[in-house]
Amino acid sequence: MLRLGRPSDIWFKPALSVIAAVAPPNLILLALGRLDLAMYTMAGSLCALYAHNRPYAARARVLAWVVLGMTTGLALALLAASLTDDAVALVTVGALLAAAQKALCDATRLGPPANVVLTFISSAALFTPQTLGQVPGHLGLALAAGAWAWLIGMAPGLLRPHGPERRATAHALDAAAAHAAHANTDGPGDGHARTRAAAAAAVHAAWQTLLAARATETRRTLERLVVRAEIALAAPADTDPKLLRDWARALRGTGPVPHPRDLVDDDELLGVDAELATGRPPLWLRLGPLAPIAARTALGCALAGYASLAVGVGRPYWALVTAASLYQANITLTWSRGVQRVVGNLVGVLAFAALAPLARLTQAALVLICLALNFGAEALISRNYWLGSVCVTPMALLITEFAQVQDSGRLITERLADTLVGAVVGFVAALAVTNRRAGDRLGHALTAAERAREQAARLLAEPRPAPGALESARRGLAAALVDLRATADAASGEWWQRALPEERVVAVEQSGHRTLAATVRRQGLLLDREASTGAEDVRR
Repeated sequence: MLRLGRPSDIWFKPALSVIAAVAPPNLILLALGRLDLAMYTMAGSLCALYAHNRPYAARARVLAWVVLGMTTGLALALLAASLTDDAVALVTVGALLAAAQKALCDATRLGPPANVVLTFISSAALFTPQTLGQVPGHLGLALAAGAWAWLIGMAPGLLRPHGPERRATAHALDAAAAHAAHANTDGPGDGHARTRAAAAAAVHAAWQTLLAARATETRRTLERLVVRAEIALAAPADTDPKLLRDWARALRGTGPVPHPRDLVDDDELLGVDAELATGRPPLWLRLGPLAPIAARTALGCALAGYASLAVGVGRPYWALVTAASLYQANITLTWSRGVQRVVGNLVGVLAFAALAPLARLTQAALVLICLALNFGAEALISRNYWLGSVCVTPMALLITEFAQVQDSGRLITERLADTLVGAVVGFVAALAVTNRRAGDRLGHALTAAERAREQAARLLAEPRPAPGALESARRGLAAALVDLRATADAASGEWWQRALPEERVVAVEQSGHRTLAATVRRQGLLLDREASTGAEDVRR
């Protein structure tokens, strides 16, 4: 749980973006002598952490929705704070907001840092004294900082407009190369299954990125490269891993997109256009399966806040946010996140004790140290959550000193108490609210994968499938297998449910991947035939 992994390929993007988004508003407020307003500008500035893996056309929309969602949560919190000072009522409002933020972020697959930052801002605002007359001005500050964060998030597109698509395609090629290399040297086994699942997930993520991008010639070329990664996934024995890695290396550079000569014909990409036309299920259908996770979040956050009040802690929103940060796809992952959160916060409190004397030298030092901690959190959190928390914890404690200097001993005691209360109570709530729908979702995923395999098999039996039909069926089967593996992993980490059909999952995965290999071989035969008889003969 505490082992450090490799940093994200783009760790520096959120790290630098958050500095560029937070620094100007904070320095302006410092110059004006109004650092007490920094909490509201930071609400908007922290939106720069989101959507760094999305193409710029999609990023513009996602960032706008993040700013709107952040401002909406802040508005509800400030409104509640201005209407009542009853701590129990405020904790209840915070728990309901946290559950809504969790469900919406998961349903829309927002990506890191997901709901945690939204919940941190809205929960802290609940316990900030307000009057109704102050609310519009504070929301205006958040919106202005959010607009600046939107510009920061979109700025790299001026220099590298296809950067996210290139990175996603490169990751898919690297993962497919690793799978092919493992298959060619070690053969079948647990390692083979792991590399296959990782490669399938990377290819699926690359397709999702490309489908969100604008239709350009560059995107079309990248789609062909992802098809090559899919072919490597289905037929690793016939793949040259070095060639895939060379393409990935070229994509990560600043040169042109590689154009290998053995790319598939455009007719084979008609399935991409078909997927674009189908769209995504409506939001309410995506929210339904998340009801147990939302219930866990609401109950756990509420009980954590109430317990914090019962032990006399002055900032119950810390316990609330700790509980909200725990909830993952299943109980096993929730337990791991709880351990990481506690360890990171304990070390982070020690870091605060060391940094507090420096931060209190001047307000400028306080601002600069918080900026450095912002950078450190984003630079480290992709290696392990607890390591990022080592920077987040002292930053959260120092932010409380923007308005006035606090008692360090009391801050440390309250933070430790809230961390332990939030982690323990939050995990108990996760145990109490079982997710029995996980087994049902696994059954649906199995059925979907079997139907997708049957559809691909029917097309394989036809002498001349319609243009793009086989490609569309192959893509649908690949996506169904990725969803099956993710659903099976999530269900296996739950407790108190009926036995899972593990043998059926393995059988469906094996038959599905055999069918994928057959479709690749069939499409390869079509390409060979086209090379030998001419494109016109094949089309005729």
